[in-house]
Amino acid sequence: MTTAALIVAAGRGIRAGGGLPKQWRLLGDRRVIDWTLEAFRNPSIDHICIVLNPDDTDIWQEFSAAPDIITAQGGSDRASSVRNGLKALQKYNIDKVLIHDAARPCISRSLIENILLSLDTTSAAAPALAVTDALWQGDNEQVIGTQDRSGLFAAQTPQGFDFETILAAHTSHTGTAADDVEVARAAGHPVHIVSGDVNNIKITRPQDFARAAEILQIKERDTMDIRLGNGYDVHRFGDGDHVILCGVKIPHDRGLQGHSDADVGMHAVTDAIYGALAQGDIGQHFPPSDPQWKGAASDIFLRHAVRLANEMGYTLSNIDCTLVCEYPKIGPRAEAMRQTMSDILGIEPSRVSVKATTSERLGFTGRKEGIAAIATAALVKA
Repeated sequence: MTTAALIVAAGRGIRAGGGLPKQWRLLGDRRVIDWTLEAFRNPSIDHICIVLNPDDTDIWQEFSAAPDIITAQGGSDRASSVRNGLKALQKYNIDKVLIHDAARPCISRSLIENILLSLDTTSAAAPALAVTDALWQGDNEQVIGTQDRSGLFAAQTPQGFDFETILAAHTSHTGTAADDVEVARAAGHPVHIVSGDVNNIKITRPQDFARAAEILQIKERDTMDIRLGNGYDVHRFGDGDHVILCGVKIPHDRGLQGHSDADVGMHAVTDAIYGALAQGDIGQHFPPSDPQWKGAASDIFLRHAVRLANEMGYTLSNIDCTLVCEYPKIGPRAEAMRQTMSDILGIEPSRVSVKATTSERLGFTGRKEGIAAIATAALVKA
């Protein structure tokens, strides 16, 4: 079964304040829509389509460049926006589709799973909460009557459907609709109610941001954010009388060749940190085509990676670096390397591992043509 999430993000709603449509406002350290997307970027969802307002030029450029996002243009109302999104998904042979409001950033993955599971036995399923409060009728700030709450539910999203069923319903629908359940029912399709989530709030008013932030902070406390990255680097031998490995100068009858000081160990650790942050590699931050980095000390690169991690809210937990070579011998200098790396990384030596192995005289390292290094870095959200 192929599943898709259709995120409706074309609205102009600014009742929540801030001067921006609520889906583009910051909620903690990211935008409302980024929290929403995070929930749907999971193995249960094969494709994500975002419906955008044609006036959001910068947003269009951002999401059009995202490899895992399909974009569609918003219409004059919600129903037409959803219709455009469904048409954009048509060529992907979708079986199940979940239609969700971008302004519900607290959607849980468990609720997503429950709706998808319901679609195994029904063509339409949507979450809702039974109304438990007394309902009044009012006029001019006065209570003028009561309303029976029996059988009443507060609707939520995502609302799930068999793809062809809801596509046909939207294609034949005329006029506006409050949500996609209304469209499905107008076409004669029964909709199964799935138990909703009280935390799955829709941001509408300014105070809703505080409530959403509280919910999301609880989630972040409950789920530790740990990042792992690996790095690999190689430098060949050439003329020289020393090598620099993990910041330590070692006399040797040959030197390592590279655009910088060719510290293969420090390069691997640097790339491991960049990798954990999903921020590319040394070459992207310090292009070898730039002459200012010719012969540069590699601690410049490593300090930059550590600083970037801190700016992104992460602390370095530990690193592990393995040097692969026949010569020079690493063991006698390993402690000096650990101390040097510890000083640059800003962590205790007990969190820095530097070790060596040979390749049993196999390959380029076995033939003493160069040195390779493999590194792993662990980062934890501060």
